[in-house]
Amino acid sequence: MIRSKLLFCALGFFFPGAGFNCLYLQGLKSYWGWLQFAAIIGGISGWIILSTTELGSFAGWFLLTLGFISIEASFLTTIAYGLRSGERWDAEFNPGISPEKATQTGWSTILLVIFCLVFGAALMMSFFAIAFEQFFISQLIEARKLSQ
Repeated sequence: MIRSKLLFCALGFFFPGAGFNCLYLQGLKSYWGWLQFAAIIGGISGWIILSTTELGSFAGWFLLTLGFISIEASFLTTIAYGLRSGERWDAEFNPGISPEKATQTGWSTILLVIFCLVFGAALMMSFFAIAFEQFFISQLIEARKLSQ
């Protein structure tokens, strides 16, 4: 089976953190794909926990952080593999492919890589801003408790 770089990048962009792009490349034996899938399920669980506990649960923050790391790792692997040369892609994922069917990196692949970079950076900045804000709010609440 010929592995498409465009399909790999599309899976990484449209389903970040789910591990589908890793499972596409390596099949069901991809431990990294399953690890990402478990982490994104944990992240969703963490989001649900935090929404019901008014952002006050350590377990919720921990699980949400795992989901965040999974999404960022998916964006990074999409960027790294999407920018690989066609020859290197074929050598690793399509060995023995004929030269007329060699992988070409088109504009659609490059655009998906750019979108992964933009959305990954925006997500990272948003996550850190919210996390630091919640940390400082919790410090203010504790300081008020001590001063009373």
